[in-house]
Amino acid sequence: MKGKKEVWIGLGILLVLILIIIGIKVITSNGEISERNLTNVYIATGGGKENFLADEDVTKIMRNKYGLNVVYDSWSNGKLIKNPLVREDGSGYDVMFASDQRFYDYYKLAPDTSKGEAKRNTVLKGGLTLNTPIVIYSWDTVVDALIKENIVTEKEGVYYITDMNKLISYILEGKKWSDIGVDILYGSINIDSTDPVTSSPGATYYGLLLSIMCEGNVTEESMEANLPKLKEFYIKSGYMNNTPADLFELYLKTGVGGKPMIVDYEKSVIDFANSNPDGWAQVKDKMRILYPTPTIWNSHCIATFTENGNKYYEVYNNKEISQIAWSKYGFRTGVTGGNYDVSQVNVSGIPQSIDSTVTSLKMNMYERLISYLGE
Repeated sequence: MKGKKEVWIGLGILLVLILIIIGIKVITSNGEISERNLTNVYIATGGGKENFLADEDVTKIMRNKYGLNVVYDSWSNGKLIKNPLVREDGSGYDVMFASDQRFYDYYKLAPDTSKGEAKRNTVLKGGLTLNTPIVIYSWDTVVDALIKENIVTEKEGVYYITDMNKLISYILEGKKWSDIGVDILYGSINIDSTDPVTSSPGATYYGLLLSIMCEGNVTEESMEANLPKLKEFYIKSGYMNNTPADLFELYLKTGVGGKPMIVDYEKSVIDFANSNPDGWAQVKDKMRILYPTPTIWNSHCIATFTENGNKYYEVYNNKEISQIAWSKYGFRTGVTGGNYDVSQVNVSGIPQSIDSTVTSLKMNMYERLISYLGE
């Protein structure tokens, strides 16, 4: 009996060891799910969110909570809607992650074969996922003058451009900085932006300007009536950068004398403050963030093509993901841009919510706008 008992004890110990070995193979030493137990998700993604998608904590949540190993391939928005969405090895994608709503909306339409557009995948789920509004970055000296001109209003520590039409008219009239009391600056009042003809952020900004000129009602008739004025504004803007990252860097490096006002996204300052705390400490007291009234959302939109893609889309309901997107990278998640505790970001002058906005233009209107400006 004693021998049998020892045998059973031995078998029990062996079984426990086997279970431990299996557990070790399934779970790695730091608690991550092993590669072979992950579901691969392949995503064709537009730019502007690379740092967030590569974030180590985001990757861990994707892997450990959802069992997803996500592979991102960089695409331009123009290619997303025109070329066949296939990877280099000929396999398909599970998700398209466009960096502008107009490309997402356009993708869901039938392809225009006259433009050489490829057949498109059926969209299962999707929508607005990461959002950030257009803002104008400036400096204390400039903003103080704009407040005296009744162009900018401060409310609860947030600066709003409450008379965009007046600011636009000053630029079109060729008013100089000295005309509004900013004697340290030479030349005419101007707002630097990326080129709308070659840059998606620039096109979004000019879509906002067109909406303001059309008093919020952009039709084919109102657009055609205001395009000449918009082109005059474009010409007076002079040389333009092609990427917002370069423009924001120049703004920070050259200060009020080099870049008195630039157009960019709200997310840029939050990302900068987190990634470069020393640099942020040098500029934060003089930098000003201006919210046009109205402004316009830049929305990064997901379109899923497979069940694995649906699993990826569902991740953005995760509160940890949303918190990282907002507090580290400045993205407001959700359909309406979410509602966040602004004290969680190390940047003052950011409103709790964005209330005054215009709708993004449709693709055909953007194409007309860009074509007209580029003529």
